[in-house]
Amino acid sequence: MPVSFFIANRYTLSKKNSRFISLISVISITGIAIGVATLIIALTVIKGFEQTISDKLIQLNSHIQIATFSNRTLPDYKTILPALNRKLQPCVTGISPYALGLAIIKSKNNTEGTTVKGILPEYDIYNLKKYIVEGKLSFDYKSDMPPISVGRKLADKLFVKTGDKITIFTLRNNTVPSPENPPVIKQFRVTSIFESGMAEYDDQFCYINLHAAQDLFDFGDRINGYDVKLNDVSKADSLAQSLQHYLGYPYFPRTIFKIYQHIFTWIDLQKRLVPVSLILIVVVAVFNIISTLLMIVLERSEAIGVLKSLGAGKWQIVGIFLLQGIYLSVIGITLGNLTAYVLSMLQDKFEIVSLPESVYFMSKAPILIDWHNYLAVSFITFLLCIAAASIPSYIASKIKPVSTLRFE
Repeated sequence: MPVSFFIANRYTLSKKNSRFISLISVISITGIAIGVATLIIALTVIKGFEQTISDKLIQLNSHIQIATFSNRTLPDYKTILPALNRKLQPCVTGISPYALGLAIIKSKNNTEGTTVKGILPEYDIYNLKKYIVEGKLSFDYKSDMPPISVGRKLADKLFVKTGDKITIFTLRNNTVPSPENPPVIKQFRVTSIFESGMAEYDDQFCYINLHAAQDLFDFGDRINGYDVKLNDVSKADSLAQSLQHYLGYPYFPRTIFKIYQHIFTWIDLQKRLVPVSLILIVVVAVFNIISTLLMIVLERSEAIGVLKSLGAGKWQIVGIFLLQGIYLSVIGITLGNLTAYVLSMLQDKFEIVSLPESVYFMSKAPILIDWHNYLAVSFITFLLCIAAASIPSYIASKIKPVSTLRFE
């Protein structure tokens, strides 16, 4: 074993006459471990937020929404749907015409505002069946009481369950009701309740058959727009621009990134704060390493003098204290990684940290373990800790044996 390794091991592991230094070493290791664990957990949660919100938005929404300026209606979908399919092939996986409107929904026990969206089962690109938690999804609009699918939170507010009747009130011709222009009143039967995990949908949306929605809003054969699902969401921006040129006025294609720009901007802002957090946490780890090694250098100054008088070279002295810095860094980084992984798994399994769903679009802090984050944080922290350890190591190499031995 090289001399530098042997002496570094003795300095690190021996507790004789160096209890204070051992305590400082433990504090230094703890500081590095906490810093590494905190940063990895932060990255894990941010990545989880990004992935969870993006997945929910992309799964529940279209990648491109083709509506109109000023909320006008569009002609019967049968006239434009084939042309849209030809234009978007082979990038499209589905196009769904829809009729959408605001309404008041009333049960026996309560009244709430809601958004009613009419879609066709043969063009269901939303995969609603995946989110049904009660009942069975149905779009049989020809019955006297058409079926309706209600969000979980809205159903709880209305105190309704599957099989219950509800009444929907909407404005006729989008104008204030009057004796000459009464509101449209229609009864529906709750056949299913869905739960997406996003309050915006579970609290506000109801789904019915497109033809039932056209009757409810007095649209005739007209619709509000089209939802387009792509096989590659990264192509949404370019395809939306192409559709705008192709369709012209009054069509107004918008991507999911434009519709929910505030959410994606928030996610991007969170990611930009990561480098700042990394710098601050690593700075703390660096100062821990520097202070610990300086204390060791001060305590071992006599030993350094003896080693130099016995012929130890400058780089051997540097190596001794640099190795101690490596030991402290490796132990701290390893403990930090283990702590981050254990806490992440506990959160993922037991949902220790809960969140207000109406604000964060989810009920718990999301976890997405990415080993690239572990490796990146560990590598950067290790490099900076070694750089920090080189300062006390250089100071130790400059100690003159005559000065240290004279005063002992």
